[in-house]
Amino acid sequence: MFAPHQTGIQRIEAYFSGKAYRPHRHDTYSIGYTINGVQSFHYRGARSDSTSGDVIVLHPDEVHDGQAGSSSGFRYRMLYLEPSLVRDALGASASALPFVRNAVLGDARLLSVLQTALGDMDKPLEPILFDQITLLLAEGLLAQDQSAGRLQPAPIDARAIAIARDYLNANIDRVVRSEELEHVTQHDRYSLARQFRTALGTSPYRYLTMRRLDRARDAISRGVPLADAAALSGFSDQSHMTRQFTSAFGVSPGRWRALQTRL
Repeated sequence: MFAPHQTGIQRIEAYFSGKAYRPHRHDTYSIGYTINGVQSFHYRGARSDSTSGDVIVLHPDEVHDGQAGSSSGFRYRMLYLEPSLVRDALGASASALPFVRNAVLGDARLLSVLQTALGDMDKPLEPILFDQITLLLAEGLLAQDQSAGRLQPAPIDARAIAIARDYLNANIDRVVRSEELEHVTQHDRYSLARQFRTALGTSPYRYLTMRRLDRARDAISRGVPLADAAALSGFSDQSHMTRQFTSAFGVSPGRWRALQTRL
């Protein structure tokens, strides 16, 4: 399964039994996780085995192969991220691209980011969610390679954060592109994302999503049908709203509506 094409990233899910790939290499970071089975490969002169929940990180231009490590085969999800995006995302926080020496990791932080990035393969990532994922992946890679070198972060531009917040508030009902936030704040997208998270405790995409959910809850409480509430709140469809609503509040929109009628 291939997710819709987006510049700078490719996302896939696949199942294999037996031999999967001959030795080859990518010019991207290959980052993913094993869903089930044993995913085995040779990389940098050694064999690695990844099982359910393990994170895999392969550096650009490193030769590797792939095969099932058990008779039941393996299923995995993987994304391929252009190194230039990692470099841009890290900015002054690193002096070089991170090199992760261990190809298989038990890294809950990276796994969580990957599950967000690869959770819905039917739709392209929204632009500012793409930026959030890129930044979190870049920072996760950097955490695995201290030799890439950390520098002191830039101070927070409170005015730019306020402008970004107000802009997101005013554009809840549509897709907001990264270039728009760059234009109104005069900060590049990754610098803005770092500062936004430091100042407000969340990413621009997460902030926008929660404001959409606030609007959706208000609409549902007023008796607006769920599909209409999703459209009014800037979600691509009702199922999109339902996933985000349940993730944020622990109940589905329909369940929440039923609970409201009992009050």
